[in-house]
Amino acid sequence: MTDAPLDPLLALRPWEAPEVTSWRRLPMNAVDRRSGAVCLDGDWRFQLLPAPDARPGEVWSSSYVPGVWTVQGTDDLPRYLNVRMPFAEFPPDVPAANPTGVYERAVDVPAEWTGRRIVLQVGAAESVLLVHVDGRPVGVSKDSHLAAEFDLTGHVRPGERATVRLTVVKWSDASHIEDQDQWWHGGVTRSVLLYATDPLHLADVTVRARYDGDLRVDCLVRDAGGALPEGWYVTGELDGQLLRQDAEFDRANAEDERVSAFLGEARLRHTVPDVRAWTAETPELYGLTVRLHRADGTVADTSRHRIGFRDVEIAGRDLLVNGERVFIRGVNRHDFHPLTGRTVSYDDMRADLVLLKRFGFNAIRTAHYPNDPALYDLADELGFYVVDEADIESHDHAHEIADDPRYLGAFVDRVARMVLRDKNHPSIIIWSLGNESDYGANHDAAAGWVRRHDPTRPVQYEGAAKRGWADPDLASDIACPMYAPLQECIAHAMSGTQTKPLIQCEYSHAMGNSNGTLADHWEAIEATPGLQGGFIWEFWDHGILQRVNDGRPAGRGGAGLYGNGVAAPGHRWAYGGDFGETDHDGAFIADGVVFPDRTPKPVMFEHREIAAPVRIECFRHEGVVLSNHQHFRGLDWLSGEWELSLADGGTLTGPAELPDLRPGETAAVPLPFELPEDGGEAWLTLRVTTARDEPWAPRGTVVCLPQVRLRAAPQPAYAPVANRPVEVDEDGLLVHPLLTAAPTLSLWRAPTDNDELGGTAARWRDWGLEAPARKVVAVRRDPGRVAVVADYLCEGGTVRHEQVFTSVEGGLLVEECAELPEALDDVARVGSVFETVAGLNLWEWFGQGPWESYPDRAAGAPVGHHALPVDELFTPYLRPQESGGRHGVRRFTLSAPDATGLAVRLDRPRQVSVTRHRGADLAAVAHHDELVPRAGCVVHIDAAHRGLGTASCGPDTFASYLVPVGVHRWSWTLRVL
Repeated sequence: MTDAPLDPLLALRPWEAPEVTSWRRLPMNAVDRRSGAVCLDGDWRFQLLPAPDARPGEVWSSSYVPGVWTVQGTDDLPRYLNVRMPFAEFPPDVPAANPTGVYERAVDVPAEWTGRRIVLQVGAAESVLLVHVDGRPVGVSKDSHLAAEFDLTGHVRPGERATVRLTVVKWSDASHIEDQDQWWHGGVTRSVLLYATDPLHLADVTVRARYDGDLRVDCLVRDAGGALPEGWYVTGELDGQLLRQDAEFDRANAEDERVSAFLGEARLRHTVPDVRAWTAETPELYGLTVRLHRADGTVADTSRHRIGFRDVEIAGRDLLVNGERVFIRGVNRHDFHPLTGRTVSYDDMRADLVLLKRFGFNAIRTAHYPNDPALYDLADELGFYVVDEADIESHDHAHEIADDPRYLGAFVDRVARMVLRDKNHPSIIIWSLGNESDYGANHDAAAGWVRRHDPTRPVQYEGAAKRGWADPDLASDIACPMYAPLQECIAHAMSGTQTKPLIQCEYSHAMGNSNGTLADHWEAIEATPGLQGGFIWEFWDHGILQRVNDGRPAGRGGAGLYGNGVAAPGHRWAYGGDFGETDHDGAFIADGVVFPDRTPKPVMFEHREIAAPVRIECFRHEGVVLSNHQHFRGLDWLSGEWELSLADGGTLTGPAELPDLRPGETAAVPLPFELPEDGGEAWLTLRVTTARDEPWAPRGTVVCLPQVRLRAAPQPAYAPVANRPVEVDEDGLLVHPLLTAAPTLSLWRAPTDNDELGGTAARWRDWGLEAPARKVVAVRRDPGRVAVVADYLCEGGTVRHEQVFTSVEGGLLVEECAELPEALDDVARVGSVFETVAGLNLWEWFGQGPWESYPDRAAGAPVGHHALPVDELFTPYLRPQESGGRHGVRRFTLSAPDATGLAVRLDRPRQVSVTRHRGADLAAVAHHDELVPRAGCVVHIDAAHRGLGTASCGPDTFASYLVPVGVHRWSWTLRVL
């Protein structure tokens, strides 16, 4: 340890000065330095100071590196804001109260590194990093999501111990361009390494591998001592095959007066016959080794790479991979973990990508910064198309900063360093200049650098694209809007003016119970030339595991994650405002397709079916037509099993032999079963699974469940029983031994995040839909039949509701009618709600399932026989809201362990939900640990239910999924089991 002052680094005040960004920081490069490196991860001595000018005291605690101090027991807790900065100062200024973490540890420098160049690599630090060794200043770095390397050769001695101090300043001028939609943290967020090279070393390696098998490897060589020695040379090897020197390139360099004695260049060439091309479907990789030799032939430096042969180009309005127009089925992804914040392990990243692969995603946008380097290795290996995005977002001050020359260097530096680090990954098909930072000269400068350095990939930037989707002069080769209405996209594609691929960088917002119309979007995308896909916002719900008793993050030693979306007992998923901050953006941080513990939300099953590689196109001539919807792969990697679901006869299964189909081909196959003659409803499902172990899925993993209806249901018939009385009370409410609350009219749902942020919930409150007054108008009693007419009094008008209860053979027929006045033109639902006695814990149904589905998010829920415990039907979205519904339900039973209970048959497929919570229960709390489940079941049967849409950030549901005004009729039978 040393108490030496931090000057002269502090004298520079780099957290305030835009021009001080990389003092003595080494250039970024794509050379692999992991082999032989000393990992410095672990517990470091730590102090959190109130400001960067404060001096460390005598008392040290510890902090784990990599990690953020905001979840490791400090008083500086996480804070969430979407657009606004967490301080009032305008760029480039920062507040005087500026949390500063000081990390310190002793490092034993290997004795065998004598005579070698020694480099410290800090994987990432948020926001400004200052490095000292034994009290001597080494360097400064900004850019919170890329590594910084510093040459320590003159600061440490091999065989001796040195003290490394990393000072991390939380706020800086750079914070104004790191204003991303995520938690604000502080700390050293990625691994810290110490490595050594020969003074003669590879400074950079650039790989260009085309899908026709042509390989070019460009190498830069430097010597730490100054001038390059005579006679050095570079060799390469690709899976055991030697690469040849590019003599023409060497000869040109020898004649080029610009070639410096301090920077050497070499080029290797090779042609691979019968190359195995890389795509997201077929992620074929080759092993490349590059060696730098001294004049005597000994090896001075080595860099190893896994490379893929593929081309990316834009032809007209199509983005092509290896000459093929591919659909981009993408998701936006942050580096996130509910225990460790911004720090994510290799295993975590692999689990992320494996899950995405299993649910049909083939693309990732690294929102909104370069991700951990291991993610790109995994994307190469598992097969993903990646939009690599620079660490630039100036959301709160976007317009001012886009043209501010003080930030010009930072824009170009961040984009350039990302490209230099990641350029050799075949998974990366597009460079992104950042996010939500308006559009100005700084973007054009960064785009110019990229296009000069790497002409093999297109550049995109939403801020430029929104100025004109077809404008060829803007710094975006792709029209990549955010949440553009689908009809506008279709109109643009059909206008005749489209000049670029249209791939939305964000198009469906996964906040709470959301992602309505996803299937409608993809039906249009696949049917409309010029539309090529997009990226859902986003992968994670960014809930941080929080201890309820003290309101602090659980941290690395927190309770285990259960894997069912629910926080462990005594904990909750925290979102904005849960750490005592008064200025925050609430649950807007919880907008992912998975819960914080990586449990898939129901939308994942919707996406899996939308992205199905094999589909049933139609039913005809006693058979079905199958199709291959992949771009590059046949169906030989898949297995199939037929399932025939009969409404009144259970399920039949049998093997399915998938036809040999190339991409885009179809084939007719005969029906695997002979339909029974009883005339009941029948559905045929093809259960498609992996035929062998895949890197992302073991053999037998479900890939998709395409389905077709073979026969519709007949209209139900009822036989009245006049001598069996129907009992209703003086208020016209049904009395039944299994019901604790009689069926009444329901017009409201606990608002979803889309309902709240889209403004619909406010209208419902104004109309008084949650609890309208019920006024009985008439009750007519006949033998075996009672008719009840009641008015529900709302601010927007009166809803007349009629119920007719009739004793029928086997139970009770309930016929209902409700008339919505013109003023109530967008209610949540029209239907019945009732509550059951306790003890009915198992729900079995014939309809869509088994997971949650809604009218505009039901493509991924196949019709069949399903069963779940009632307690598992509810979906625990981070902010409690409407959930647990199942679409297209035909009939169901609710039963106790002794098989007693009730059974309901519906007049036609309806939206049904069975949970332990009333809508008012859900709307009254902010977190699930505040909910008290009811002993009985709350059952909704809806004649019509409003779609979900995605209006929390994007378009609402379509008009076809709204509840129309006018008369709604529905009926159902209730019987005792």
